[in-house]
Amino acid sequence: MQKIRPVPGKNGDKYIPFEKRTGESSVVYFTRDLSEEGLKKIYDKVSSVITGKTAVKLHTGEAEGPNILPRPWVKELLASRLPEASIIETNTYYEGSRYTTEAHRKTLEINGWTFCPVDITDEEGVTTLPVNGGKWFTEMHVGKSLPTYDSLVVLTHFKGHTMGGFGGSNKNIGIGCADGRIGKKEIHTAAGSSNMWSIAEEELMERISESTKATIDYFAPHVCYINTMRNMSVSCDCEGTEAEPVVTPDVGIVASLDILAADNACVDLLYNLPDGGGKAMIERVETRHGLRQLSYMKELGMGNDRYTLIDIDHDDAEITAAEAVKDIKPEWVPDRYNTFWGRNKH
Repeated sequence: MQKIRPVPGKNGDKYIPFEKRTGESSVVYFTRDLSEEGLKKIYDKVSSVITGKTAVKLHTGEAEGPNILPRPWVKELLASRLPEASIIETNTYYEGSRYTTEAHRKTLEINGWTFCPVDITDEEGVTTLPVNGGKWFTEMHVGKSLPTYDSLVVLTHFKGHTMGGFGGSNKNIGIGCADGRIGKKEIHTAAGSSNMWSIAEEELMERISESTKATIDYFAPHVCYINTMRNMSVSCDCEGTEAEPVVTPDVGIVASLDILAADNACVDLLYNLPDGGGKAMIERVETRHGLRQLSYMKELGMGNDRYTLIDIDHDDAEITAAEAVKDIKPEWVPDRYNTFWGRNKH
């Protein structure tokens, strides 16, 4: 009997306001302190689940990418909190400066990721992790060394994405942990298609989310999520120096033990930015139907889209997303880490 092809969901371009959501709530922490100290402080709020051999998944970026996480932040976090941890990455599906392991290693050096071990997890091949409850996959191909770790810190540069709409923790894991040749192809390319980017909109969001579920189910409960809302170009760090200029104002850092709550909080913060500050990112999210990432994660039981937002800058007071961003001006202002070209050589 021929297998019936799954049908993607709908409404990935429709934002659901917080007050219209139902179900349980999770805790999400928030700080406006975009610095080494802010990152360490918010990590401490979610670090209790991290034990043993630890992987830190972040986007190390194409060569000279201007918007990647500042090296000093990550260096300080690892030195003070995770001295034995390794950054983990995978090679890319597209032919860029991280397509092969050799090229990837050179790019890591250019971008300054030289202060700790960096494990390109698919360097020695691939393995599979089961996808429980998925409709597109029963398993996902990931880097072979990924399951050798005990805990996972998902340290994400929250930004836009050309096809995903936005890149939060879900994209960082779903695409970033899938290996460069098989897993990423399974996510992006329809069987038999000559167009490597033939899967888009709701189906793409669902495939990304199922890939993520395979990884976080493996690590649960030893996984936490930190989203840094800084230098939020509508382009992903995959685009390197070709990324669209940043226009969205910096917001802060979000952390949670719930991936859906963390990503949804970031999206809510964008929608609540005063004076149209979130316009560019919101347009990118909606035109790519990226909100399907959130609704499908909820359908898969990956977390809650309701949450209590805790302001760690003010004695852990409970606040709303609107209150968190009420004083942010609509224009982006570069910080002291933004020297752009050649930045990482300093």
